[in-house]
Amino acid sequence: MGNYICKIANEEEMNTKWDYEIEHADDKENWITWKNEHIARFKNGYSIPYYGLLDGKIISECTAFINNTFIQDSDGLIDDTTAYLGAFRTIEEYQGQGYFSKLFKYMIEDLKKRGYKRVTLGVEPTELKNKAIYTKYGFTEHIKDAVDTYPDGTKVLVEYYGKNL
Repeated sequence: MGNYICKIANEEEMNTKWDYEIEHADDKENWITWKNEHIARFKNGYSIPYYGLLDGKIISECTAFINNTFIQDSDGLIDDTTAYLGAFRTIEEYQGQGYFSKLFKYMIEDLKKRGYKRVTLGVEPTELKNKAIYTKYGFTEHIKDAVDTYPDGTKVLVEYYGKNL
């Protein structure tokens, strides 16, 4: 893993990572909206962005949402002791090498220290690889299904799962 570190991101790092995602996205307008929303949530204390850096380069990320403001279908997914997790990403060339697993463990330990007892997440039913990974991480309790709406109006079915810490 070399010089891989896990940390809570700052605003400058968030801008760098989101600009990378926007540059590589097909639906740039959605990603621009998501960037602005994520940075606003961070500034308001509604989320905690966790980043994995290899030799100073951001290669993986995950965000814990700790306030239900702006979270679609948040009922049953987030409260004072439950964090909603999202924005799981690892740059493709680093996938499957354990970097995200290390970041995920770092995030879970930090959330436990902050008093969180439970975490939840959402996944689209067609994302079979992601569903398998989440099952491996213990997200086996099905909470609900709901339809979420992207900034451009696209509607997607999302399955929500949870696990106790």
